[in-house]
Amino acid sequence: MPFSGLSGSRIYWKLEGADDAPPLVLLNSIGTDMDLWAPVLPLLRPTHRLLRVDTRGHGASDVPGGDYTLAGLAEDVFAAMDAAGIASASVAGVSLGGMIAMEMALARTGTVTSLALVCTSATMDKSAWSDRGAKVRAEGMAAIADLAMGRFLSPAFIEAERATAATVRRQFVSMDAAGYAGCAAAIRDMDLASRIGAIGCPVLVVTGERDTSTPFEGHGDILLAAIEGARHVALPSAHLAPLEAPGPLAAALHDHFRQ
Repeated sequence: MPFSGLSGSRIYWKLEGADDAPPLVLLNSIGTDMDLWAPVLPLLRPTHRLLRVDTRGHGASDVPGGDYTLAGLAEDVFAAMDAAGIASASVAGVSLGGMIAMEMALARTGTVTSLALVCTSATMDKSAWSDRGAKVRAEGMAAIADLAMGRFLSPAFIEAERATAATVRRQFVSMDAAGYAGCAAAIRDMDLASRIGAIGCPVLVVTGERDTSTPFEGHGDILLAAIEGARHVALPSAHLAPLEAPGPLAAALHDHFRQ
């Protein structure tokens, strides 16, 4: 298994696609792993070299104790890119993955060539994320599973795709609470809103019409207002757009990244 790491923590990554295709880094949301992107991969693989990364504390990556930071999570992705031999790339991130992508674009302007910010935000309720991190540390992941599933997927999708929903819930409940809490702290403490105006690469903002976690109002609209030239696409999905609307998401990404 390919790993990279900083400060003794190993980050799991996976590279697929043709070696001469343009690279695209895919980042997962909090509470999921790189498999979040699985339904979209067959649609992106013919045109891109795809690097998926399990965010610190998630999937097969190590779970250090304590609070994490967006800057540290961004450095994890840069380390994975280095290990995979990728000097620069487009980056698409869902939720926390989008926050990490914005931090990456601000930290190394020449390394991130284009961004797709999927169901994400530059500002979240600090107290809510503080409470959520404390709750899972004290009571475990099952304590917030109903809350998370109600935001991850729409009721109609959960009813129609029960096996997929069960898989998402099982993965969420079984993840290490320390990893979730560490990333919750990174969301709580992020300072993107006052800085994202400095992002100079092309940006696509993707929102979900059924997303109650980071809807257009109060989240997507803030990104569009702050980032000059950013474009917007709305998808028929809740928060986990790669699962609920893989075809429309892939089409939006193809359109954006070929510009």
